Amino acid sequence: MNKVSENPFKNRTASDMPLIVVSALFVTCYLVSNLMAVKVIGFLNLFYFDAGTITFPFAYMLGDVLTEIWGYRTTRKIIFLTFLCNVFMVICTQIGVWLPSPDYLDTTAQAYNTVFNYVPRIILGSLVGFLLGELSNSLIMERIKAKTKGKHLWVRTIGSSIVGYMFDTIPFVLIAFLGVLTARDILLMIALQYLMKLGIEVLFGTPMAYAAIRFLRRIVDK
Repeated sequence: MNKVSENPFKNRTASDMPLIVVSALFVTCYLVSNLMAVKVIGFLNLFYFDAGTITFPFAYMLGDVLTEIWGYRTTRKIIFLTFLCNVFMVICTQIGVWLPSPDYLDTTAQAYNTVFNYVPRIILGSLVGFLLGELSNSLIMERIKAKTKGKHLWVRTIGSSIVGYMFDTIPFVLIAFLGVLTARDILLMIALQYLMKLGIEVLFGTPMAYAAIRFLRRIVDK
């Protein structure tokens, strides 16, 4: 009886699964944040921020996890992959805008067109901010790790985010909302987005990063 040989890629696929899952969540967070960014939220006509601000810090948290477990070189590849996924989303949604729809669904088509005609500008701002912010965040996190000899994870996650959010928020808001909001509202949006992202990172992102890194190390280091 002939013995069936074992698939040589089986074990490798199993060991790569944590990286695949974290990468998928990372990409998804960015896509969702870009779609949510179309909605501008305002309080008392004083504070403005886009809805994507709520989910965006969790993408940074996942970027921190990727850098901590798999290093800057691997994270950089996933960042560029996410960049391409965002571009692909714009192409697909724009094709949807250009395609005709039946008259009785005109209201739905107009709503779709209103949202996704604005998405390319959101994506352009996001892509510029994303590359500047995420690459600087990942690079600084790895350098802080080397300086602290792997200790004090919170210093790396928060310290890298302080710089990363600055490089991300300023170009994103300027590209996405310049000419749509007043100069005063844009300055308020930049300040509020930056502080909100950093606050969410400190209160939620860093504790979640600790838990995720602890869990993944038990799996990856086996």
